[in-house]
Amino acid sequence: MLKKVKIPKIRGEKIVMLIIIIFTAYLLSCNTTEPPINGKEITLKLEDASCTEAWIKLSIDNSQLPIAVTLLQDGKARKTMDLETKDSLLYIDSLLPNTSYMFQSTILSSSHSSNELNVATMDTTSHDFTFTTYTFGGQAGTCTLYDVAIIDENNIWAVGEIYLLDSLEQPDPHAYNAVHWDGNQWEIKRLKYYGSCSAVEYPPLKAIWAFSNNDMVITNGGSIGWFNGNTVTLDCGVNPLLTGSINKIWGTDSRDLYVVGNNGNIAHYQNGQWSKIESGTTTIINDIWGIINNQDKTILYCPVSSFFVPGDKKILKITADKVDSVSWNRDIRLYSGWTSDENFLYVCGEGAYVNKFGNWSRINLPEVGMNSVRGNDINDISIAGDFGFVAHFNGVNWKTLSSFNDKGYSEVAVKGNIIAICGNYNGLGLIEIGKRN
Repeated sequence: MLKKVKIPKIRGEKIVMLIIIIFTAYLLSCNTTEPPINGKEITLKLEDASCTEAWIKLSIDNSQLPIAVTLLQDGKARKTMDLETKDSLLYIDSLLPNTSYMFQSTILSSSHSSNELNVATMDTTSHDFTFTTYTFGGQAGTCTLYDVAIIDENNIWAVGEIYLLDSLEQPDPHAYNAVHWDGNQWEIKRLKYYGSCSAVEYPPLKAIWAFSNNDMVITNGGSIGWFNGNTVTLDCGVNPLLTGSINKIWGTDSRDLYVVGNNGNIAHYQNGQWSKIESGTTTIINDIWGIINNQDKTILYCPVSSFFVPGDKKILKITADKVDSVSWNRDIRLYSGWTSDENFLYVCGEGAYVNKFGNWSRINLPEVGMNSVRGNDINDISIAGDFGFVAHFNGVNWKTLSSFNDKGYSEVAVKGNIIAICGNYNGLGLIEIGKRN
């Protein structure tokens, strides 16, 4: 006889709970090969964009690597990649200027997608400039202008040495050392630069940096002068720190600026005091340009090389007064550098080069010495150099704006739609002003 076994009655809610427990245990027992990925765990972030390029950071969490990912551009597959790291920098080229794109990434082994990332490329700028040439001196000796600063289109200063005849029509040994444009005409000026650290009353001036029309900094190469547009007040505090000439000045305001020069000299002025920065080189530092990055830190770039004697050929990078260098393995002299953010760096000297996100490439320009590069942004850059060479980058291509001649350009400044170039021409001081049409 079979023994009856009494099965206890289970209420409906207990049955539901039992099913949930059993199903959960089943899921936990599965040996999945890929942890779950959701839209928040694969992300795209725009790092930078030019007129024709974009750099996008792709990040993946909670996923086994390597993993295959497709990048979509406006809903169509742009590229498929096998990613081996959680963070990858994607380079996108062949984009159109002044155009918006939508990017998204998808995991090939699942249906999971990233956020949608909108990218707007920069517009191009115009190559169309009209230049006017101005010359100074010629009566009493060789003249040249070494540096130029644009405050606005009606307020431009250049410094150097210009020799004229005196009231007796004899060569005046005292140099005129500045010229000023007021929007209508140039005025040749003789700025008095005399004191305990300057034995010459009217010395040639080598560099100028302008914050406003009454707040400028100039140098005779040996000391600093604070210039209010009328008079110069000498600052001898930097002199004990330096062992050579000051070549260039850069700063955010007159309370925070830097000077660089010969023998590897770098000095920083802040809160009324000068301090020396050890550069690690004794070669000439030809130029300095700085930016304030997204973390509110000042970053400076300084090309180092000498035309006359062997020495370092490098690019210093200074962050918070700590000196490092940018990777540069070419045996090529560099005289100038410029950038608008940490992702790009333009340099020139024996040729012109650009560094984009750590990758160097040579710019296809004529074989000529290039002495100065400056820009408004990465779509509006100018270079000037020997034999009257001037070139402009509009964000897509470079255009040479001049024909070869006997003009020697030492420095270029740009601001808005104005290009100002200084130098010399057949023994005369030279200024060329280009206005964008």
